[in-house]
Amino acid sequence: MTTPATPPAGPPHAPRTSTGPAARLSRPVPPLGRALCAMVTPFTATGAQDLDGAALLAGRLVAEGCDGLVLSGTTGESPTTTDAEKSDLVRAVREAVGDGVTVVAGVGTSSTRHTLELAREAERAGADALLVVAPYYSRPPQDAVEAHFREVADGTGLPVVLYDIPARTGVRVEPETLLRLAEHPRIVAVKDCSYDFLAAQKVMSRTGLAYYAGSDEHDLALYAVGAAGWISTVANVAPARLVAVLDAFDAGDTVRAAALQQRATDLVEAMMSAGLPGAVTAKALLNALGLPGGPVRAPLRPADPTTVRALLATYEKLVAGS
Repeated sequence: MTTPATPPAGPPHAPRTSTGPAARLSRPVPPLGRALCAMVTPFTATGAQDLDGAALLAGRLVAEGCDGLVLSGTTGESPTTTDAEKSDLVRAVREAVGDGVTVVAGVGTSSTRHTLELAREAERAGADALLVVAPYYSRPPQDAVEAHFREVADGTGLPVVLYDIPARTGVRVEPETLLRLAEHPRIVAVKDCSYDFLAAQKVMSRTGLAYYAGSDEHDLALYAVGAAGWISTVANVAPARLVAVLDAFDAGDTVRAAALQQRATDLVEAMMSAGLPGAVTAKALLNALGLPGGPVRAPLRPADPTTVRALLATYEKLVAGS
């Protein structure tokens, strides 16, 4: 039987109320940061994990405004990296960015036992929090989904981000399940890829869970109704442009925030809605820009040259207009 860990004294960033131009929003500082990149896992040309590249990329993302990094998520190709690679990645990024940046380790699998093992190893490796996706493929009922999350949350002292992405897992984390899970002292946040805007507002209005937009087209929309920020794939290549959206909104310039979000739409669409997974498009752009990325692992396949040229042109248009 697993012995529940002692609840942490508090999340990595203790909540407080904003001050300055955005004070009228009364927005609490989110528990894990505001702008978190769902970082790719760089590989070498031969397909090995590139820890030096990961450290360089992590440093660039932080320098351009990200205050958190999510490792070994969907964009990080977690289904094709080993347990040891996941732990090594946490250690390398932790060392690269220091203690002032939140490092969230993706540990979700289709097995509760395996997820718990990864969670404990991530804690040992230096992660600040865990990203736990709903158990996929087996499509468990909601009581089993809830039990899965509770067992993982009980198994370490780290805060947990629930990852709701039913298009990939085949199972929804229903709003009622989220309402119950919000009572757990270590379940603090949700990465929302449900495309259910009403459900997100319902849970935010009834709990203290910090919501993070996991679909870049919703970054500003969710933030405007009280979300904590975003966990973004597009931030791998354009972090400063997406951070600027949040900055403008927090400064009270909602018109500028909307304009900046709209300006990023073409890149968001090209990377996330053009028929290729975000890991493929993010790595294609990173490679084209001379930044650490490398190949994707099978069964994913690299973007073809025509797609890469189109992605690069869209990216350059965004940069030129900023």
